[in-house]
Amino acid sequence: MKAAVLGAGSWGTTFAQVLCDAGTRTTLCSRRPQLAAALAERHENPEYLPGIALTPALEATADPMDALAHADLVVFAVPAQSLRTNLIAWAPLIPAGALLVSLLKGIELGTCARMSEVITEVLDADADRIAVVGGPNLAGEIIRRQFTAAVVACASPAGALALQGACHTPYFRPYTNTDVTGCELGGAVKNIIAIAVGIAVAMGLGDNTKATLITRGLAEMARLGSALGAEPQTFAGLAGMGDLVATCSSPLSRNRTFGENLGRGMTVTQAAAALSQTAEGVASCGPVLELARARGVEMPITEVVEAVMRDGLPVTQAASMLASRSAKPEWYGP
Repeated sequence: MKAAVLGAGSWGTTFAQVLCDAGTRTTLCSRRPQLAAALAERHENPEYLPGIALTPALEATADPMDALAHADLVVFAVPAQSLRTNLIAWAPLIPAGALLVSLLKGIELGTCARMSEVITEVLDADADRIAVVGGPNLAGEIIRRQFTAAVVACASPAGALALQGACHTPYFRPYTNTDVTGCELGGAVKNIIAIAVGIAVAMGLGDNTKATLITRGLAEMARLGSALGAEPQTFAGLAGMGDLVATCSSPLSRNRTFGENLGRGMTVTQAAAALSQTAEGVASCGPVLELARARGVEMPITEVVEAVMRDGLPVTQAASMLASRSAKPEWYGP
């Protein structure tokens, strides 16, 4: 099997190495020739993973045509809001019948589409050809071959098994799932909750607050997922709780770091500029709320994060807004 990974950020590079370590011949495509040269010649990604030696088995190029030639597996690892534009450019080069894999954890602005839906629309691909990867996927740990588990989801069990075989290593354990909707929603919503946790950390709030935000964030995720047809058990697994805990707990998380910057008094623009890569929760928050409101789903943490980012709500007021909500049972519907 041959794989092409399109996008040489930290997670794209890391997953490309996972594929190589699993015995899958892999070419990583960077849009910048200078970075592609460093990957191919020095076996390093100095831009996003400086100082880490990558496997010499990983091939690299700046030419999508070279990367995609005869690929059985095509992996998309670009920022969520740029996927559609990139797909339009790549479409003529993608081999017919290739399994299309999204590493992206976001919801598209304007359309409120999940990434698999964008792929379906642009490439006119059947659901059986589209897979997603979810779970606790902190690139800074996996690139060092620290153990983790993940979910590989595809509507076709055969597609999920093919991806599982292509990326299964002693340190990266992928579990199969057919709930693509649930896995994608878990990945998108956890980024928003991580922003809230980051704000709380910067405000000096403690572990009880963090645990509350994570747990009630999981409830928001599950309510939205249920309204959109996802399987409830998905959110109790790696793509839900697993990814949520890792992203909210780790200083390696871009979204949590973005939230911490907001909590320290930075503007949204300043907080984003302080990061070297995209915090997907920033752009996905609005579309997630649109999906929730259209279906009458309550997402109070998401509402408050959006109010902080878009309406300038002071973070001190954000905390009191959540605490002053009317009392409810722990489990309730939309």
